[in-house]
Amino acid sequence: MDHTSHSNDASARPDSNDRPTTPGIDPRSRSPLELLDSEGREIRVRPTDPTERDALVEMYDALAPEDRAQGLPPATPARIESWLDDVLVDGHHLLADHDGAAVGHTFVLPAGERGHELAIFVASTHQHAGIGTRLLDSLLADGAARGVDRVWLTVRRDNVPARRLYESAGFDRVRHPERDPLAGDLLLARPL
Repeated sequence: MDHTSHSNDASARPDSNDRPTTPGIDPRSRSPLELLDSEGREIRVRPTDPTERDALVEMYDALAPEDRAQGLPPATPARIESWLDDVLVDGHHLLADHDGAAVGHTFVLPAGERGHELAIFVASTHQHAGIGTRLLDSLLADGAARGVDRVWLTVRRDNVPARRLYESAGFDRVRHPERDPLAGDLLLARPL
């Protein structure tokens, strides 16, 4: 899965131990992380409730075409609903909301021996404000607390802001056995 562009916000970078410095969501209390993005908007990062599917459909439906890659998220409401029906049944999910509207969604899904596949999406209206960085840091901390050992993702080679975000969070390039190494996407992975 490819991921949308994110801010190069340095306030939530991993420390030298490759652990996020942003506190994750405590899986026992499931209490939200509240933050101000770089635009001064109050954002809550919390576990995704399956009943919030409609809010996610609305966010994904409003994404700009350039924020979609590798067919994700799907481009029509019916296809988004079907995709979410599959995605929301497994893995670990976090939602970012602003004034009750979904503005970000990130998750890891079990993907066999490779580990857990990570995906992160931020609403077109809320990109480049540090939300993606905070979602990623929170998801990595949450995944580690839940026993996730390794995460991986694919990202378009030309999506430089996203690549910088992932590389600064400790992701390394991995040989992509199914694709030509010069193809349009890269496989990145990291242990938790």
